[in-house]
Amino acid sequence: MSVVIVGGNERMERQYTELCRQYSCKAKVFTKTSGGVRSVGSPDLIVLFTGTVSHKMLRSLECETKGMNIPIAKSHTSSITALRNILEAHTGGM
Repeated sequence: MSVVIVGGNERMERQYTELCRQYSCKAKVFTKTSGGVRSVGSPDLIVLFTGTVSHKMLRSLECETKGMNIPIAKSHTSSITALRNILEAHTGGM
């Protein structure tokens, strides 16, 4: 399963990737607004941390995924626990 994480804390990128690996998921993490969200591809799930994502990143994500039927899981907090709960719900556990 492939997961794209948009938003979150820059210093936690590696922890997000490690947690996704524990759930047998490949992860791409976009925390910075400098390049926007490019090369999303066609992931199985998009995790959107709404508390730390900018409007520019949201617009970029909408343009990139327009017309694709990709599920988006939103969480206001960008903690490891929030990501774990999202992965539990969408992957059925470890």
